[in-house]
Amino acid sequence: MQVKVQWIIDGIAEMEAASLEEAELIVNETLNKVVAENPVIFDKLGARAIQGKGYLAGSGDITEEE
Repeated sequence: MQVKVQWIIDGIAEMEAASLEEAELIVNETLNKVVAENPVIFDKLGARAIQGKGYLAGSGDITEEE
């Protein structure tokens, strides 16, 4: 039987950085390394994209009401 499974990996990285751009770069480099070392993420699990956006702590925190 051929089936499809849609999956999502969600997370929030908290770190000290000089700017939002630096924090985004740190996360981007880390995720790119993980993907490069584990091609199964794209080859077998069918990942199509990884994305993220930096924000200042407290300015965009997700609440349970959302």
